[in-house]
Amino acid sequence: MDEDLAARLAAVRDRIAGACAAAGRDPREVRLLLAVKTQPVGAILAALDAGAGLLGHNRAQELVATGPALAAPGVPRHEMHFIGRLQTNKVNPVLRWATCVESVDSARLAERLDRAVAAGTGAGEGPPGPLDVLVQVNTSGEVTKAGVAPRGAAGLAAVVAALPHLRLGGFMTVGARSTDPDVVRRSFDLLAEVRAEVLASGRPGTAGATALSMGMSGDLEAAVAAGATIVRVGTAVFGERATVLGERAQGTR
Repeated sequence: MDEDLAARLAAVRDRIAGACAAAGRDPREVRLLLAVKTQPVGAILAALDAGAGLLGHNRAQELVATGPALAAPGVPRHEMHFIGRLQTNKVNPVLRWATCVESVDSARLAERLDRAVAAGTGAGEGPPGPLDVLVQVNTSGEVTKAGVAPRGAAGLAAVVAALPHLRLGGFMTVGARSTDPDVVRRSFDLLAEVRAEVLASGRPGTAGATALSMGMSGDLEAAVAAGATIVRVGTAVFGERATVLGERAQGTR
């Protein structure tokens, strides 16, 4: 086991526990997702050995490249989410490995995912079941960020919820890029407001839309205070990201 990585993972869990205590929440309500962007297979396996159980890829090509090694016999059981921008032509390879897509930001993508699941594309063995998805919302209004605008989030959620092969699990956002903690916190509070609106709508298929995936290494405390149920952390556990594709493709258990 990589002791340094294990120590960093434990430190992030301590941060989550501390944030939950400050917010009066049960730490069991918050899942830690390790964002493995650009990480070599060896580092990802080390994280699994250290007890990580939920991973997230935001690049389709990296998910496909690491998928076989992470599915090999003896690798600890884990769940894989896709958390990045997903082009419709990459849906099939992504669904080969991911059990949840957190970055659904359009009806077009949702419908493409629904058709892929109906056609039998998906992770795991046996008949395909509904694919868990989150609606990504751009709560900061920053043009560099993906996601549906908050005013359109409830409508998109209703579209997703009506598709027979998708299961609406909640919402995702990337916090505001700001040094003002109030601005960052507002971007998280806005996602919680979107969730409340959708849950209150009573529309079919929306009752289970309780997840809030928000908060990363630098702002997870604010996200937990605002109600996050998933925090996505990469740098705080893995350190600075690798940049060489060849290095990312390497790694042994």
